[in-house]
Amino acid sequence: MPLISPARTTRVIRPPVVPRLLSLLQRRLTWVMVAAYTAATLLPQAGLALRQLHLAAVPLPAGAARTQLTLPSLLLGYLLFTAALRVPAGGLPGLVRRPLPLLVGTAANTLIPLALLPGVAVALGQLPDADGCSGLITGLALVGAMPVAAGATVWGGRAGGNHSLVVGIVLASTLLSPLTIPLMLSAASTLTRGHYAHDLSRMAATDGGAFAVISVIVPCVAGLAVQRVTPRHVLERHLPWLRLLGLLDAVLLTYSNACGALGGFLLHPRPALLVAAVVVSGALCAASFVIGWCLARTVRANRADTVAITLTCGMNNSSAGAVLAATNLPSSPQVLLPVLAYSLLQKCGAGLADSVLRRRAAAS
Repeated sequence: MPLISPARTTRVIRPPVVPRLLSLLQRRLTWVMVAAYTAATLLPQAGLALRQLHLAAVPLPAGAARTQLTLPSLLLGYLLFTAALRVPAGGLPGLVRRPLPLLVGTAANTLIPLALLPGVAVALGQLPDADGCSGLITGLALVGAMPVAAGATVWGGRAGGNHSLVVGIVLASTLLSPLTIPLMLSAASTLTRGHYAHDLSRMAATDGGAFAVISVIVPCVAGLAVQRVTPRHVLERHLPWLRLLGLLDAVLLTYSNACGALGGFLLHPRPALLVAAVVVSGALCAASFVIGWCLARTVRANRADTVAITLTCGMNNSSAGAVLAATNLPSSPQVLLPVLAYSLLQKCGAGLADSVLRRRAAAS
């Protein structure tokens, strides 16, 4: 009598819950961000309360006033910390042997906004709303003063750019931010009126450099240090948790930053100001990408370096600019309009630059 073997059961092995949640959130991130903006528009009270939560006062040297450590600045710090954990720094020593692309990209990140902002101020000066236009200039200055966004590493990789060069420009602009942020804010103070000029001068003298050190440099250096000393298998085991928390952190930070601008805008609608914010932010963003591409061509950079320089010139850490605005200018929500507009438009610009550069590479 033949033996009947028991039926085999196939066991479906599911990935752990955290990687599944991380993958789901990454696939739906655009809609999650739309939901965050919608919540900020309709239910801004919680976000406004988060913006006003001060955790500590950090003393500054030379008898300067203390800088406030707020919840948004803490959220920003964790976001940059998790980004630094995943930065592949192994190719950075090679940039020293061929430093020109690194120098061009780093210098352009500061000099392009400095060169373009006076023209933007002249154009906005033709509008009748002087106070609102000074607020827009202030917001654009806060974005332009910030170092290159860590997200540029993702876009650079997608477009076939020199990944080591993108990482190098991100890190170099971050390390220089205690100098470049006050420089940009001081220059912008001469282009604005009323309390905006005073606030920009004050931030340039005290808060700008301290903010860069506490909320930008320290988290980035900490992330790189943890990556350096942690065994690879340990880091890979815990990275999904850290990345999931980082994405949730980014959503909460987006909601908090948007509450000040969108919630207040609904209470006191100023459609012309909103249109002006979108137009000037788009113009500044597009010009930055184009100038970056022209600079790369001028120094005869190869295609990979051209992609890297182009993208890093147009992508600034808008989240850091929004946190600095929310901390120092809580009663001027119009300052956040160009910051939020630039944040959205630079991602669109990066995608467009990616497509254009890919087509040029395919045609050549």
